[in-house]
Amino acid sequence: MDEAEQDRAFAEAIDRFGPALARMARGYEADPDLRRDLEQDVQVALWQSFAHFDGRCALSTWVWRVAHNRATSHMLAHRRRNAPGWASLDDIEIADAAPSPFDAAESGQAMALVLSIVERLDPPDRQILLLYLEGVAGAEIAAITGVTADIAATRIHRFKSMLTRRFAREGGCA
Repeated sequence: MDEAEQDRAFAEAIDRFGPALARMARGYEADPDLRRDLEQDVQVALWQSFAHFDGRCALSTWVWRVAHNRATSHMLAHRRRNAPGWASLDDIEIADAAPSPFDAAESGQAMALVLSIVERLDPPDRQILLLYLEGVAGAEIAAITGVTADIAATRIHRFKSMLTRRFAREGGCA
């Protein structure tokens, strides 16, 4: 791919996925300054990657794979610096001091609650759930993350069950 095609592919990717990539960055980085750095790093990685894009997979698959790989690298570098305590999906408990689901939904804190859970997940689970929250299909999630479709479906089901239990306990939904 020559540089003009690379620029064109990058512009198309940013047009189609720019807002979703910003949301993905929010899922990986809570600090606003570091999040902006991550978004820029993702964009640079995307532009560079299009030199090697041969069209054997969908543009969306390529963009998500590059973005999540860069975000994971960012997260791992941050972890080395700060050693946060990541947990598997099965080990996460939601703090009882969190707002009720009704209040959270009305004020937009429900998404903050979901993201606070996602931020505590290890990188493979985080990738799967952020892609799911962006509406990416299970087969494409499997292609992007390198897990089987069954594993992706299982992780998504566990995440949804955990949220359902949490919101049901608070009386926010059945």
